[in-house]
Amino acid sequence: MTTTTDAPPLEFEDYAVTGPGMYDMPEDAYHADPVPGGSLSSSGARRLLSPGCPALFDWERRNGKLPTEAMQFGTAAHHQILGTGAEVVPIEFDNYQTKAAQEAKAEAIARGAVPMLPHQMDALGAMAKALREHPLASKLLTRWGRPEQSAFWRDRETGVICRARYDVLPSGPTALGRPVVPDYKTAVSASPEAFSKAVNERGYHQQAAWYLDGLRALDLAGEDAAFAFVVQEKTPPYLVAVYQLDVAALMIGAYRNRKALRTYAECTASGHWPGYSTDIETVSLPAWAENRAWEDEEL
Repeated sequence: MTTTTDAPPLEFEDYAVTGPGMYDMPEDAYHADPVPGGSLSSSGARRLLSPGCPALFDWERRNGKLPTEAMQFGTAAHHQILGTGAEVVPIEFDNYQTKAAQEAKAEAIARGAVPMLPHQMDALGAMAKALREHPLASKLLTRWGRPEQSAFWRDRETGVICRARYDVLPSGPTALGRPVVPDYKTAVSASPEAFSKAVNERGYHQQAAWYLDGLRALDLAGEDAAFAFVVQEKTPPYLVAVYQLDVAALMIGAYRNRKALRTYAECTASGHWPGYSTDIETVSLPAWAENRAWEDEEL
C-alpha cells in the first residue's frame, strides 16, 4: 500500500485503512462509501453537475439507485472479463414473464448477485472470447496489472476525500512504454463517433481525469500515464476498440471535476444541497435544433 505523509489519517469503520492509498476491498464496500463523513467518487462528481444537481446526488447517495438492465449487463460483463465483482447467476428461463422466473431474479438481486438469462450468458461468453482475441485490449485488462483496486486520497485544495475503483491497476510501465489505466465499457456501438458522443453525455472525460489524478496523488504514476477505454459492443460480432482521450477532453474533464469538488465541499459545509434552480429560468432550443430551424427556407 502506498500512503502519503502530508495528510491526516483516514479511518474506515470496517477496514484496516490507515491513510490514503490503494486497498483491496469488496465492490459493495467501496460503493457503500467506507469513509466516515463521506467521500466523492467520479460518478458522484458527475452527478453533482448539470444535467444532474446536488439535490439528486444527495438523494441517491442516501437512498441508493436502482440498477438498470444495461448497468446489470455491464456488471456481468466485468465479472466475465476480469473475474471479479458481483456474482453472476444464470436464470434457467427464456424470459421473466413467469412468476417463477421473476422470483428467481428477485432472489439473485436480493443477495447482491446479477441475474442473467441463458441468451445473456451466451453473449457474455462470446464477448469474453472476442476480447481475448483483441491483441491490445486483452493485455490491458488481464496481463498488465491487478484487477478491481480501490483508491482513496485527499484533494489538496478542498480537503475532500476522493475515491476511485480501478478495473485494473497497472503494476508499472506496460509494453506500450508507460503505465496505462484501462477501463472496460460495454456499448451499443464501439465506433469512434458513437463513443465520442458517449464521452460527452456520460462524462467519461471527467472519469479519465479523475482516475489519473488519483494515481498521481498517491504517487503511483508519472505524468506520462495514460487512461484508455476498452469499449466492446453488446451484439455480434462483439467488436472491441481502445480509445484514449485527447488533451482538450482531459482538460475539460479536470475543470469539471474541480467545479464538482468545490460544490461538494460547499454543500457539505452548509448542509444545503440545491436543486436545479429556485427562479424562473430561460431555456433555449439546442443549438443544432435552432440552426436547423433557421435553415428552413419557408420561415
